[in-house]
Amino acid sequence: MGAKNVYLCASLENEPNFSIMYLSGSIPKITTHVLQEMKLKGEKIAMLTAYDYSMAKILDESGIDVILVGDSASNVMAGHKTTLPITLNEMIYHASSVMRAVTRSLVVVDMPFGTYQGNSKEALLSAIRIMKESGANAVKMEGGEEIRESIDRILSAGIPILGHLGLTPQSINKFGTYVVRATEEREADKLRRDAKILEESGCFGIVLEKIPSSLATEVTLSSRIPTIGIGAGGGVDGQVLVLHDMLGINQQFSPRFLRRYNNLYDEIRGSVGNYIGDVKSGSFPSEREQY
Repeated sequence: MGAKNVYLCASLENEPNFSIMYLSGSIPKITTHVLQEMKLKGEKIAMLTAYDYSMAKILDESGIDVILVGDSASNVMAGHKTTLPITLNEMIYHASSVMRAVTRSLVVVDMPFGTYQGNSKEALLSAIRIMKESGANAVKMEGGEEIRESIDRILSAGIPILGHLGLTPQSINKFGTYVVRATEEREADKLRRDAKILEESGCFGIVLEKIPSSLATEVTLSSRIPTIGIGAGGGVDGQVLVLHDMLGINQQFSPRFLRRYNNLYDEIRGSVGNYIGDVKSGSFPSEREQY
């Protein structure tokens, strides 16, 4: 039996008849309901981005709970400086590639900039296109009260929504910087209100990006839905990172919250260098590598 299929139980010290069952490894398909159960049982939610079939297949088979087809594809896949240029068609393409690889993970797709802000009818049509054309499980939207009409309209169609508060990259031109958000009480109060709005509207979870850990913990404890942090400390219900950042493929991005688990940039570059050398020297292909 693989490690991810093992049940791990931890008895509560003062309640011997109650136990926390770590369940995600034994679930054949992660759903929004499973994420809610994970929050209730105290199991952390692991989430990473993916944009293509091959990487998504590795993540799914590794046991990742949630795959985010992020608009960060605009940066790491297309080379843009912000997430703003990526289109709805491009997001559907990436999401479709990911869905062909996944059997277990919950797949959430970012709604790109311009597809839901200010026009709730367009927001619904955009969300429907993502769900129908990619087969994804949910969409993600940045913002709170200002996009509530779009959220309500999409949820009314039965489409699950993951909210996103704090640093919202699609609003970079408004903020003008990627610094930590909600450090001042006025902005922190708005974030608290927006989190409650997202919960009451029916969102199944909230991403909290680059905010003080104390505020993220407070929101998590007061919320009935899971919170997923990125640069929001350890008091949230789960964590998300951009795959290319945590694997060390992207070397230009080094915020405090990023933990690199590999250095694939150097490994891949070294392998390519060896291949070039073998081709130039004539040692590839060898006799065994020919027909």
